[in-house]
Amino acid sequence: MIAEWDRGEVAVLTAAFSRAPSVHNSQPWLLELDGRAARVLERVDIALPRHDRLGRDRLISCGAAVTTVRVAVRQLGWAAPWRQFPDPTRPEVVARIDAGGRREPTETDLAVYRAIPNRHSHRGAFTPDPVDAALLCALRDQALEDTPRAAAVRILHAPGDTGDLARVLARSALVFRHDHAYQRELAAWRGGADDGLPSAGGTPTLPWTGLVDEHTAVPDDDVLAARLARESYLLITTTGDGRSDHLAAGMVTQQLWLGAVAAGLAGSVLTQPLHVPEARKSLIRRLDLSGYPQLLLRVGHPAEVPAPSRRRSTDDLIRVTSEESGRPG
Repeated sequence: MIAEWDRGEVAVLTAAFSRAPSVHNSQPWLLELDGRAARVLERVDIALPRHDRLGRDRLISCGAAVTTVRVAVRQLGWAAPWRQFPDPTRPEVVARIDAGGRREPTETDLAVYRAIPNRHSHRGAFTPDPVDAALLCALRDQALEDTPRAAAVRILHAPGDTGDLARVLARSALVFRHDHAYQRELAAWRGGADDGLPSAGGTPTLPWTGLVDEHTAVPDDDVLAARLARESYLLITTTGDGRSDHLAAGMVTQQLWLGAVAAGLAGSVLTQPLHVPEARKSLIRRLDLSGYPQLLLRVGHPAEVPAPSRRRSTDDLIRVTSEESGRPG
């Protein structure tokens, strides 16, 4: 008889997967549990065509979900070998994670797993306390240790880095603020019952940390650069710009984010500015990047605990095909 996930393991994997982060809280995925395998499927029916024309954010989100599942599998005491796009006949399967041999979880494994339910998008102000540079380097190294080599992480800390970033954020914000088709899509995406973004009247966000609507105030470059310099930014880049690269970027980002939360930090992700081709090219040129910038992770000491984002129902997120495991009761 083929070994299967037991009910307790299904419950753990379900709970972890349901808290994976996604760009704009789109949750564009499905978890399929079968035998001792867990497959992450991309849902192309969940799309923001004006904002994410190529589905880059959707694959980044799926990558974050893959890391979340691997973290949960390791916490259960299994190795978590994985393969990307394992089945040519099912292109929607972006990754397969298996329960490999027995493996005692390390203290780091357990700390990162415990961070899953405590990770939220923090788009408000951080405390004035700076993040230790050595901690940022340790988080980067830990995240890159067990994620695809296609991804890299650059810590933006030099004054020139934040000045260049400020110019890119400001220019892209102006583009989106005047893009009426994008604004209509954003308005439609806000306020969903189980996914999407909070309404515009929700918790205030800083102008450079959230999505730009037609009323977003855009600071002057120098003012914005000074504000960015008081925060910590990690830029995730990839060697290429294809589906595998986007998946890798999401995997590294979630590993970074969970590590940061385990260390007492909070964070939020920015992808919107990099959807303006001119802004993306400008960042590559200004920072002399050798790869493609995919997203920014902003981290700092939380001033408050943000409210959890809305989530789809378990029935809409998980598919258990094992005969004996079933859904957790």
